[in-house]
Order: sequence, then C-alpha cells, then structure tokens
Amino acid sequence: MPIRREHFLLSLVMAGVMVLCWLVFSNCASVSLNQVHHQVVQNHRLQSKQANLMEPVLKSKQANLMEPVLKSKQANLMEPVLKSKQANLMEPVLQSKQANLMEPVLKSKQANLMKPVRTDVLTVTPWLAPVVWEGTFDPQVIDEAFMSQNLTIATTVFAVGKYTRFLRDFLESAEKHFMLGLDVHYYVFTDMPDDVPDNVTLGVGRLLSIVRVPKFDRWQEISLRRMEIIQTAIKDYIHQGANYIFCLDVDMRFHGRVGPEALGRLVAAIHPWFYMYPRSQYPYERRTVSKAYIPQDQGDFYYQANIFGGALEDVHRLTKTCSEHLEVDRSVGVEAVWQEESHLNWYLVRNKPTKLLSPEYVWDDAKGRDAKEIKLVRFSSVIKNKAEVRENL
Repeated sequence: MPIRREHFLLSLVMAGVMVLCWLVFSNCASVSLNQVHHQVVQNHRLQSKQANLMEPVLKSKQANLMEPVLKSKQANLMEPVLKSKQANLMEPVLQSKQANLMEPVLKSKQANLMKPVRTDVLTVTPWLAPVVWEGTFDPQVIDEAFMSQNLTIATTVFAVGKYTRFLRDFLESAEKHFMLGLDVHYYVFTDMPDDVPDNVTLGVGRLLSIVRVPKFDRWQEISLRRMEIIQTAIKDYIHQGANYIFCLDVDMRFHGRVGPEALGRLVAAIHPWFYMYPRSQYPYERRTVSKAYIPQDQGDFYYQANIFGGALEDVHRLTKTCSEHLEVDRSVGVEAVWQEESHLNWYLVRNKPTKLLSPEYVWDDAKGRDAKEIKLVRFSSVIKNKAEVRENL
C-alpha cells in the first residue's frame, strides 16, 4: 500500500509538473506568437507606412519639389520685377536697359491717366477713335512701338502742270519731318517728269518713283481722277512693297513731326476751316442727285482731302468706292461741289476713320498761327495764287 501511494503521488507530481510545463510552454509560445504577430503587424504597418510615405513622397516630392520650384521660380522672376518696378516708380536712377525703356512708358501712362494733358479739345471720338493733337502722345513711346516693325509707308503726291513748282519744298520738308526712321516710298504722279527735282537728298530707306499721268484739261479733273489713279496704283504695284499709304497734296509743307502716331487702318484729317462749326455749316454735297450727297442730320466732322491714308486694304476700298461714285456722277453730268473731297466725306460718314488727325496735320497758312488750340503746326497748305497755278479755270 505505501508503495502504491508513493507511485500515485509521484505520478500526480509528474502530471502536475507536466501540466505546469505545458502551461509554461503554452504561455511562452503564446507570448512568442503574439510578439511575432505584433512584429509582423508592425513590420506590415511600417512597410505600408513607408509605402504611403514614399508614394505620396514621390507625388508629394514632385509636388513639393515642383510647386516650390514654381513658387521659387515665380518668386525669382517676379521678385526682381517687383523690385525693378518699385525701382522704376520710386527711384529716379535706373539700373537696367529694360528699366530705361519702361520708365517713359510708365510716366506717360501715369500722366495721361491721372492728369490729362489736353482738356481744351476733343481727343476721342464717340466711336472711340483717337484724335491726335500735340500733347496726346509720347513720341518716344510711339517710336519704340513702330520702329522695330520694318514698315514701309507709300506716299502718293500729284504734281501736275504748274504744281510741280511745289514739289521740291514738299520733298525737302518731308525728309526733315515725315515718318522719320521708317522706310518711305514717294510716288510722284506728274505729266512733267523732267520737272521733278533730281537732286533732293533722300534718307536711308527712302525712295522716289515717278509715275507719268496725262495732262488734264481742267484743274478739277486732277481731283476727279486722283481716286481712280491711286486705286489702280495700289492694286497694280504699291501693294507689293508697302504696309501703309498716305495720299498728300503737293502744295504743302511740313513744319513739324508727322510720324507713326498718324498710322492707323483708316486715317482722316479734320479740315482747319470748319472744325469750329456745326455740321449744318459743313460744305458737304447737299444735292441728292450726287452720290456724294449727305443729309443735314448726318456727318461728324468735315475732312480735308489734302491728307488721308491708312492700311493698303482700307485705302484701296476707299479710293475704289469714291472712284466708282465719281464715275456715276460723271455719267449723269454731275460734279460734286468739292470733287473728290465731297466723295471722301461721304465715305467717311459711313465708314468711320479709326484715327483722326487734328487740324495741326492739315493747317492752312492763310489762317495764321493765332488759334490757341493749335500748339504746333505740323503740315500746312502754302499760300499761293490759286488763279495763277490752276490752269484752265
């Protein structure tokens, strides 16, 4: 009995030890597995987090790199501009060529916006076309805008009969004041080519071509045929080598700058004798039988035919229309009161000029220089004996 009891107790102790070992092993295994699982989870989370960091970092890095670069680039580009702009506005001393070019523009704009130079005259029409007067433009700014465009200005002038006597003064004064810095091609239409002066010094890029025209029976015929001749010349050869065209009278003299400020698609000059009057007193053609007829309640300004111009296409359309209307009048035995000038005004009532030249650009020396609104006479009709130079009156 004692031996069985000892065996029983021994077995019980061994079983207890085994249970204890099993419990200890189980606990250790559980802890180990939990640690391993936790580590795996941690590793997965780290890997996932790293993947989340790297993927967004690539995107984010791209964003972080690019966005700051853009910002930085923008900052680098803009900061000097702002500084430069600040320097242009606040400091009289300019450090760069760009600043030197921009300063007059900024000053001019500031002057024009904040304190208009001309408050005594109309400077913009109701259809928003500028009227060019002394003080309404900055010559330096205008020249910088146009000089780099390599423009050629075709210039027509009719020197027929005794009017050839005015050609030298016209050309010599033009070479001092007309479209300086731009290429100019003079087309002299004349019935007396031998009387065209051949010793007038032309500047670089300035050409003169002589175009023979027939001698007309009446001086009015010159005006009546001028539109037709200009239209044909534009179509046949002028369009090949010019950007703009101006049609000028020869019995005129330049006194001051007539530059690219006068360029536009369709340019007309306000007559110096009628700019103070209401349209009821304009010498429009009032007879309904003429194609140049303008009713009493129409018209903006009275334009003089001594100078008009613009882009080739626009001037070609103008001269073609006027030429056709002149021919219609001729076919019914009608001559407008002021020949081609009447038809020019009819056209400009219906096709508004895009730029208007003030009477400074088409003055008449017979008016004197007392008009206070005329700060500078640029181009004017010379005083002459019309009865003597106009043949076959």
